[in-house]
Amino acid sequence: MPEAILEPDLPIVDPHHHLWDRPQAIVGALPDTGHGFIDILKNTPRYLFDELLKDLNSGHNIRGTVYMECGAMYRADGPAELKCVGETEFVNGVAAMSASGIYGDLRACAAIVGHVDLRIGADHVEDALRSHIAAGHGRFRGIRQSASFDEDPNVLGPLAGRNTAGLYRDPKFREGFAVLHRLGLSFDAWLLEPQLPDLIDLARAFPQTVIVLDHVGTPLGIGRYSGKLKERFGEWKKNIEELSKCENVNVKVGGLPMPFAGWKLRMHEADPPSEKLAEQWKPYIETTVAAFGAKRCMFESNFPVDRFGCDYVSLWNAFKRVAKTYSADEKTALFSGTAKKVYRAAID
Repeated sequence: MPEAILEPDLPIVDPHHHLWDRPQAIVGALPDTGHGFIDILKNTPRYLFDELLKDLNSGHNIRGTVYMECGAMYRADGPAELKCVGETEFVNGVAAMSASGIYGDLRACAAIVGHVDLRIGADHVEDALRSHIAAGHGRFRGIRQSASFDEDPNVLGPLAGRNTAGLYRDPKFREGFAVLHRLGLSFDAWLLEPQLPDLIDLARAFPQTVIVLDHVGTPLGIGRYSGKLKERFGEWKKNIEELSKCENVNVKVGGLPMPFAGWKLRMHEADPPSEKLAEQWKPYIETTVAAFGAKRCMFESNFPVDRFGCDYVSLWNAFKRVAKTYSADEKTALFSGTAKKVYRAAID
């Protein structure tokens, strides 16, 4: 039975979720590696507007959302560098459905973050970004390009191999990155905790570009880091505090139910109650908020990926439990204000 909703009137803007439709035949063909992402794909093969609405209407006062790229609905034809624009076209259609009001007064996908490979050369990057802007019809806000990499393939599972080490330091990547600020766009960064120095270096090199660190930097407790989550906390904390000195960087506080931390190893295990989740996440949340301040932090759902570790109700309950001692202004920033500011989302 779902938990009772804590602080049901508190307005929330969810700044990070995905949408996808994965054919069952493809999902079923994935090898059983024992990695958590296989569980996620097999248990959530479809997460489109209907599934999203079910979560958004599960009891918390969700006012709107920001869509985060995940490689969904790329164009099948046309120039390779523009195939990614299909994702923005698809999501803008979902946003238009929500904006019609017939599904309620919340505004799903009010802002859209897409993808461009910034290594394709500045001219091609600018063409792709301008195509995203046009396809978003006023909703496109920036891109995400993941740099997640580890030498141990057991850390990233089926995602291993898509990146090489040091992407954010690559000169070709930075040539494309320079285009973002010129077009008024932001950058979402997903990388793993040992890679945080790469983001620190990037943020220092481009102080005018708005950067958002996803998932508090993804602390690790699986693969070669198994049993080392607490041991590595000090190094993570040091890098978070150093990154906070870059005033152009904001942080999404979440992503902790994913397999990476190692708190839950398989999806079929029972979900912990929000009290347990709050206990696990509290050191990471409080450290991040203390370093960046609430006005540069935002709670995120990362659904459906974070469904690996908890349901939507318990996730927001856990955030509310950790934030119960924060001031009203801090809660407003963490649950809605920072997201609306960073992504310029038109959400009441």
